[in-house]
Amino acid sequence: MWDLLLRGGRVIDPDSGRDGTADVAVRAGRIAAVAPVLPATEAARTVDATGRLVLPGLVDLHTHLWHGATYWGLDPVALAWRTGVTTWVDAGSAGAYAMDGLRRTVAEPAPFRVHALINVSGLGLVGRTGEHHVLDNLDVDAAVAVAAQQGDLVRGVKARIDRHTVGEHGVEPLRRAALLARRLERPLMVHIGYGPPGLADVEPFLDEGDILTHCATGVAPDLVVDGRPTDALKRLRDSGVVFDLGHGSGAFDFDVLEAELAAGVEPVVSTDLHIRSVYGPAFDLPTVMGKAMAAGMDLARTIAAVTVRPARALGLDAGTLAVGARADIAVFDMEEGAFPTVDVHGGVRDAPLRLTNTATYAAGRLLEPHAAQAPPVWVPLSDAQRRAEDERRARVRASVQHLDRPEDFDEPFPRPTGAQR
Repeated sequence: MWDLLLRGGRVIDPDSGRDGTADVAVRAGRIAAVAPVLPATEAARTVDATGRLVLPGLVDLHTHLWHGATYWGLDPVALAWRTGVTTWVDAGSAGAYAMDGLRRTVAEPAPFRVHALINVSGLGLVGRTGEHHVLDNLDVDAAVAVAAQQGDLVRGVKARIDRHTVGEHGVEPLRRAALLARRLERPLMVHIGYGPPGLADVEPFLDEGDILTHCATGVAPDLVVDGRPTDALKRLRDSGVVFDLGHGSGAFDFDVLEAELAAGVEPVVSTDLHIRSVYGPAFDLPTVMGKAMAAGMDLARTIAAVTVRPARALGLDAGTLAVGARADIAVFDMEEGAFPTVDVHGGVRDAPLRLTNTATYAAGRLLEPHAAQAPPVWVPLSDAQRRAEDERRARVRASVQHLDRPEDFDEPFPRPTGAQR
């Protein structure tokens, strides 16, 4: 007997090429069957998904999850249940000195999968920036040893390469990060932003399968010039480098993404979700998916960019509804229309679809609602963001109801008899 049967939804699974009405059966936390019609009598529980999208659990390739220990960290448990993300990749929050802490406090307790990219700096992202200012903290041998101890947790290497993080050291932190990635035989993810170093400086260190994140940022002047990708960007495209959106709070520009799409650059769609971007304009992965579609990606390409493609980029067993795979499943309502979306510079495009998550299953188990904590004191919020946060907390408080009438209960409380205890 199956534990769960999702019936009648539009199943889109780019890994298998499936797009059509189908039932999805789950047994023992794994996908047991996917077919146009499966017998409900064989399931312990049946859920009607008619009119909804049934997708593989989403994979967010770029997040920051070490809440309570780093400047950027947020609690993913408060987001996963309402966004469909069942595989989270922490992009460099922890380096060699603290990776075990990330495992114990975030990855192991999570009801979904958490993987990590190890920061080439042993400090990780405990501060807002500057982790590469002291080169003694970029100990490649120590990072190799720590990654070897962590097994499946560490899936690659992360380095932020911009003038704020590297200071006077130029590309030396990047050189060490590339060396670490080659020794681990894992991909290198490089953050770009305010240069120098610029894209031409970064290019020689990236090999096929490495990841360039913030690929649609508007602050790196050598990505797109006069509406056309630069030669350096085109060489990276042709070399097999993976482009990652990494929206964040300051790294997404519609003009840049549209120029890249026109030039055949097809990015993985990720949020760079952290304690600042979660309040906007990134918010969550379904929101960023809407922005990708507003820039010209269709629904099928966008779903692939948040499921099978990021999973393959890091060699993860995720992003698929193949029989035998872990039963990570995301269910969405889909509304057609024209929905305004905004980039970090105030540019506006209309998304043709709006996706609203209605259920998220991790290993076949429904993730339950979990309230978000208040933002830490160092997060700068606009007046509108602060009002929205105050309203959110007021709604949570108002949702607590007390029933105190006899008719509110199926059976009246019996009157006591005999001695009271």
